[in-house]
Amino acid sequence: MKDFFTNKTHLTQIGVAIVVCVAALLFFQFMTVMSAVTYDRSEGVPEESSEKKEKAKPVLDTADYDRRINRLAHIPEVSATATTTELTATQKRWQEAGKPYPLPGALLPFNRIVAYYGNFYSTRMGVLGEYPEDQMLAMLKREVAVWEAADPTTPVIPAIHYIAATAQATPGKEGKYILRMPDSQIDIALALAKKVNGIVFVDLQVGQSDIQTEAPYLEKYLSMPEVHLAIDPEFYMRAGHVPGDYMGTMDASDVNWAIEYLAKIVRDNNLPPKILLLHRFTQNMLTNSESIKPLPEVQVVIDMDGWGDPVKKINTYERVITPEPVQFTGFKLFYKNDLKPPSTRLLTPKELLELTPSPVYIQYQ
Repeated sequence: MKDFFTNKTHLTQIGVAIVVCVAALLFFQFMTVMSAVTYDRSEGVPEESSEKKEKAKPVLDTADYDRRINRLAHIPEVSATATTTELTATQKRWQEAGKPYPLPGALLPFNRIVAYYGNFYSTRMGVLGEYPEDQMLAMLKREVAVWEAADPTTPVIPAIHYIAATAQATPGKEGKYILRMPDSQIDIALALAKKVNGIVFVDLQVGQSDIQTEAPYLEKYLSMPEVHLAIDPEFYMRAGHVPGDYMGTMDASDVNWAIEYLAKIVRDNNLPPKILLLHRFTQNMLTNSESIKPLPEVQVVIDMDGWGDPVKKINTYERVITPEPVQFTGFKLFYKNDLKPPSTRLLTPKELLELTPSPVYIQYQ
């Protein structure tokens, strides 16, 4: 019996020790959890530690933005010993055109975009439909590398520029001389862009329709952060003409509607700024351009869309694009049409970078 009571005492002591250890462990775990929470004494509501708080919202580096805008206009940086720099009238206009500042996350002017253009149903409308997928993407990557080498200070983003609505020579069911592409084709453009870590432009040739009617058809795509909008005034048939028979024209009022429309999509979906690209190679293709109003949510690019020999193309740029600043500029290169006699070569990146302003968007067709 004595041994029994002795053993019982030992067991009791061991049990007490176990209970004490478990209690200590639970208390340590409780204090560890509580240390990650601080209390607002005035409200008595627990507040997450700084490590778990929401990350600070991104901000725009306005100093870098200004430097890059000046670089596009070929404005030299002011040295420490100089307070002013003599600017040409053109440089001043393009410096001012860089405003307003965009929302954080803007692609321009922090990057240059190199795009391949076309429609998957057509071998004649551009490289997207002309070459097999693997070959086309390899070509795009090579062009991106060429531009990265030409301007190492500016990262290059590849883009798939897809014609989502094509102007037609016949009226069609709606009588609007337009053919909208099915979603399945736009989805291909998205998949291609993903393969090169790029972005997408959906391009509208509205025929006898208008931007107010056509843009909403693409809203589910424009609500994606990687998708941007392009409009081709060449096929904006405001006077009721047949596409291809007459040169179309688009007014600043319609452009501003598109800007407001995209801005609302950005605000409603908490997106980074959109890009609105407009093609142009004649004066009348875009009327009242001085009234176009970019917004912090939308960056505007006017793309020189004409083809021909190098001298002709530069002349068109300097006659149509340079004198009418909007915000940013683009330049299209045609693999075939730019080589039609008497032309023998395409313009080089070096030549395009020397233009004032330097284009931030380069398109290959």
